[in-house]
Formats: sequence, structure tokens, C-alpha cells
Amino acid sequence: MRISDSVANYILELLNQAGGIAEIQRNELASFLGCVPSQINYVLTSRFTPEQGYLVESRRGGGGYIRITRLQIAKADMIMHVVNAVGDSLDSATARTMLENMVQRGVLERMAAELIQAAVSDKSLAAAPKELRDTVRAMIYKNMLLATRV
Repeated sequence: MRISDSVANYILELLNQAGGIAEIQRNELASFLGCVPSQINYVLTSRFTPEQGYLVESRRGGGGYIRITRLQIAKADMIMHVVNAVGDSLDSATARTMLENMVQRGVLERMAAELIQAAVSDKSLAAAPKELRDTVRAMIYKNMLLATRV
């Protein structure tokens, strides 16, 4: 397991134990998990974003902390938030991560996420020129998500 996965899993466990809100001290967490503090920052900025249903606040200084809050958003609102966050381009890894997050949060059924992932995979888009794949992927992804709201 990669260190970023370990950090993310540890933070998710803290969130689950604390009812959706966790406060951490970056340096202490890095020391506990045996990584550098910048790895904590990377995980927070890549896996705990508003698009993925999290609010991250930080307070600097001696008694500083990072507070991570799992947002409680209605399913339809979460889907619209993701659709709006995608923009005009979407790479395969980001699509997969966002789908997995929606499954974990109960926004999408596993089967729906797997179908969307299959539709936006590089294999499915192989006929599209490489420079257009991320644009086509974003269009398909958004339209499929919107279809799940019905």
C-alpha cells in the first residue's frame, strides 16, 4: 500500500470515529505515520476536496491544526457539484477517484459507477484522438452522472 493510501485511510478512519469531523496536527500525523509533512498536504489537497465532499480548514501557528469535515450534501446536489467541478476536461484517474468517492458516500450505486467508468475509460475512447480524449471523457462523464439523477 502506498503511503498516500495509508494517510488517506487513516484520515477516513478518524472521520468515521469522530462523526465526520476530525482535527489533526500535520507534523504529529506525519511522525505517527512515518512520512514527511508534505505528504499529508498532498493527500489533503488531492483526496479531501470539496468535489469529493470534504471541507479542509487550517490554522497555522504553534497550536495550529487542520480540521477536515465531511460535508452532508443531498445526493442530487452532490452529483450537480461534481458535474460542475469537472469542467471541460477530465483525466481517467480523476474520474475513477471521483466515482469511488461517490460510491463510498452512497451517492452512486457500485454498478452505476462501474458503467460510467467503463464508458469513460481509455479503452472506450481509443478511437478518439489523444488530444481530445479528456474533453470527450468529461462530456460523457457529466451526461452519465446527470442521467443517474432521474
